[in-house]
Amino acid sequence: MPLVTRVAAAFANAGFWAVALVSLPAVPSARRELRVLRDRRVLLTNALVQGATFCTFTCLALPATRVTGLDEAWVPGVPALFGVGSLAGVTLGGRIADAHPTVLTFAGTGSLAAGWTALALAAGNPAVAGALVFVQGMLAFGTGPALIVRVLRAAAEAPTPAGGFATAAFNVGAVAGPWLGGVAIGAGLGFRSPVWVSVLLMCLAAGVLAAQVRTLRAVDPVNAGR
Repeated sequence: MPLVTRVAAAFANAGFWAVALVSLPAVPSARRELRVLRDRRVLLTNALVQGATFCTFTCLALPATRVTGLDEAWVPGVPALFGVGSLAGVTLGGRIADAHPTVLTFAGTGSLAAGWTALALAAGNPAVAGALVFVQGMLAFGTGPALIVRVLRAAAEAPTPAGGFATAAFNVGAVAGPWLGGVAIGAGLGFRSPVWVSVLLMCLAAGVLAAQVRTLRAVDPVNAGR
């Protein structure tokens, strides 16, 4: 048994190393394709919006029980409300994202920042908090298609890796957001603090987006306001 354990430990990562070696020839091509993405701030916007979404979503049970005062039996219904809202949002957002990605991103970013602020302030009211959870799910996933379209347009010469970049940025936000929420709670800032972290992340996203659009207006005024 000790021998088997040692062999398994020695070769446990062999598959990962094999994938890495096989992928090495693609590195120069990937670097060229990454340079095609003219303004990488679109990826930062994606990560910040996703981070804000999952910061609060991952921690919903704590404010729901400790601030709103819901019984633990009702806790599964809170993320379910968010999920129903997200389904409605992605359905509606997907219909208009291709035609007006910048407008939808601006509207969604501002609305999300306002919505997270409202949720942080009204978390003690079960009816209002429940309605806001639904609305925030709808806004977050309604904005998502526009965020992806903006990345694809920023890397129009390499649409395949651009989709990967957009997803990777979302994944970074999905990991960083809950971590930041946990840090806020661990620092003793209270059970509403993850929602306030979401507000901060959305304000940062709005700032990055505004700076990016100003740059786009200078080089491509036709598409800057779409």
